[in-house]
Amino acid sequence: MSFRLEIESDDCMSSGKCVADYPNVFEFDDEELAKLTSEATLSDDEIIRVARNCPSRAILVFDENGDKVQT
Repeated sequence: MSFRLEIESDDCMSSGKCVADYPNVFEFDDEELAKLTSEATLSDDEIIRVARNCPSRAILVFDENGDKVQT
């Protein structure tokens, strides 16, 4: 299965956990909200892990059909 990430900016609380854990995938924008980098590549297991570790649940996971995955 192939997952993809999206960040719901309105829900991001700028904890920085994603940026600290995966600096090659996440960075802060000008408003100090997390965003995906252009080099964003993670395994499916890592995608689930990073979404689960987001304290504000701003990281959303979608499957190959575009359906939201419960994390």
